[in-house]
Amino acid sequence: MEGPRWEALRPGGLRFVYGNGQHPPGLDSFLLASLPKLKPGWKVCDLGCGTGLLGLLLLQRQRALAVTGLDIQPEAVRLGKLAAAENRVEDRLFFRLEDLRETALPAGSFDLAVCNPPYFPPSAGPLPKGEARRTARTEEACTLEDVCRAAGRLLRWGGAFCLVHKPERLTDLLCALRGEGLEPKRLRLVSLRPERAPSLLLLEARRGGKPGLAVEKPLILENPDGSPTAELNRIYFREEAPL
Repeated sequence: MEGPRWEALRPGGLRFVYGNGQHPPGLDSFLLASLPKLKPGWKVCDLGCGTGLLGLLLLQRQRALAVTGLDIQPEAVRLGKLAAAENRVEDRLFFRLEDLRETALPAGSFDLAVCNPPYFPPSAGPLPKGEARRTARTEEACTLEDVCRAAGRLLRWGGAFCLVHKPERLTDLLCALRGEGLEPKRLRLVSLRPERAPSLLLLEARRGGKPGLAVEKPLILENPDGSPTAELNRIYFREEAPL
């Protein structure tokens, strides 16, 4: 059986890992990691963290964070701990084998929660092969409402919740957030090119925030010649310019 795969976020940067049976790292995690406006000293919770790619991306941007990842998959948590040790960030990147719906973490103890959640209900179409991939992509193990409820409980008053999702679930997402006391504050749609319909959305909500949603300019991934845009290159750490 093929072993874990290791890749670097950038030359000389942090390295992430994923197993053969797990959902491979995708664009959505990189895009999501670019959304929060990080502050040194923040406590961050990654809901459904997998092997910890999102936490490592945040630490690549801001080293003075404490990131706690929750996941129900033992192999993903094992690999995440391996990655923390490999990168010598065990003092800043922690993993807990827990169901986010029943976590023992104290309420109100985080400044930021992030999540790359399952996008589709099980009834939306054919299920991915393998338990780990089904857990990552479909709402078999937890629903959108479960994720928002966990974030609403774990965040301090005024704390931020950032996540990536599909545009067709926007109404569901906004309703779920408000239902848990998380006010949508920033929305950014992601398109391959300006003339294409959005394929993803990035959204930030605030616990106890006042009503008022800022719709930011779209994030475009590709130039007319097919090359990555400058912003996408920055998100992938291919350029030194700040995000």
